Amino acid sequence: MKLALCQTLALSLCLTTAVADDWPRWRGADHTDISNENGLLDSWPSNGPKRVWLNKDIGLGYSSYSIVDGKLYTMGLRGSTEYLIAVDANSGRELWATEVGRLYKNNWGNGPRSTPTVDGNDVFAMGGHGDLICADRNTGHKKWSRSMIKAGGKLQSWGYTESVLVDGNAVICTPGGKKGTMLALNRRDGSTLWQSSQWKDNAQYSSIVPTVMHGRKQYVQLTQKTLAGVNAKTGDVLWKSPWQGRVAVIPTPIIEGNEVYIASGYGVGCKKVSVSANGKVTDVWVNKVMKNHHGGVIRVGDHLYGYSDGPGWVCQDWKTGEEVWAEKRAVRKGAIAYADGKFILQDETRGEIVLIDASPKGFKERGRFRLTPQTTQRSPKGKIWTHIVVSNGKMYVRDQELLFCFDMKG
Repeated sequence: MKLALCQTLALSLCLTTAVADDWPRWRGADHTDISNENGLLDSWPSNGPKRVWLNKDIGLGYSSYSIVDGKLYTMGLRGSTEYLIAVDANSGRELWATEVGRLYKNNWGNGPRSTPTVDGNDVFAMGGHGDLICADRNTGHKKWSRSMIKAGGKLQSWGYTESVLVDGNAVICTPGGKKGTMLALNRRDGSTLWQSSQWKDNAQYSSIVPTVMHGRKQYVQLTQKTLAGVNAKTGDVLWKSPWQGRVAVIPTPIIEGNEVYIASGYGVGCKKVSVSANGKVTDVWVNKVMKNHHGGVIRVGDHLYGYSDGPGWVCQDWKTGEEVWAEKRAVRKGAIAYADGKFILQDETRGEIVLIDASPKGFKERGRFRLTPQTTQRSPKGKIWTHIVVSNGKMYVRDQELLFCFDMKG
């Protein structure tokens, strides 16, 4: 317990902090996907929480959002260009839009997939073709850009989807490929600080998580073949654990102390590993209780929650990996968000948004509504895949070019 607390405190000193109710990056300020807000509605009326506003022109794509100081940052495709877009989080009014890169085409839907990262006066965004830009978060002025392809990367089936990590003076990303899987850039000008040449897996779709293990600061990333920790100063690989991912490996690793949890879809399953001080990695458990595709897994207390292909919505024991409960009929497959003791589930097919208790005791519903209107521009193969975010008492939901804001406090 003391070691885990020390590691958490050390990490908090290393990373830029944000206002408690802000959401500056993918999975929130501390990378857990846990919102610390309270005083939200305990249950919803039959038509759901009150809609505050609807922006009908946020662009195509599946990018989620970061919210800082009353501004929301996301990405969208307009015509043949992908944009980084800022809107007023309280009104939905667009503030500015900055070009990121050219159109990324895909049968499951065109446009960007990654979430912008806000740090200080900068916002960082990755386009579908691997174009990474740094812009002024107040004006949208582009400061620099880098190409993941020129850094040795190779475009995968669904493009670049990573939400980049900003840590002090460094921007950490995953070009993958022959020059090295992970890359650190100088946030001031985008120049290279290091690249992990010892590790040459192609990039997948997961995002990097920072941590401190046994007193060493490191970055943890998952590819189709490998879970690994990289030295934050040098890019040297500290440890590796093999993974048998198939087709696409997407969910972000979950870290507690020296233990790391990962999950993948396509029938693969999940595992938790323990990393020793000398870099030896031991599988604590491996099973197929959680076969999470791309809707995400959230750890609350000693339990993990998410959608598992097959059994449906699952609660899994963190310590043993065993299934605690499963529910398939109430809500179809989709993404999960957490706020104020509740989970918000998103049915990716019908667009139903469902509130349930975050409890290992079972699936208890507290309200639902169907997203209306829904886009007419979505690819026939695409669904409502953008993850929900709750920030400053509001819930933000997206269906392609439609961005909704709901009042979560009544």
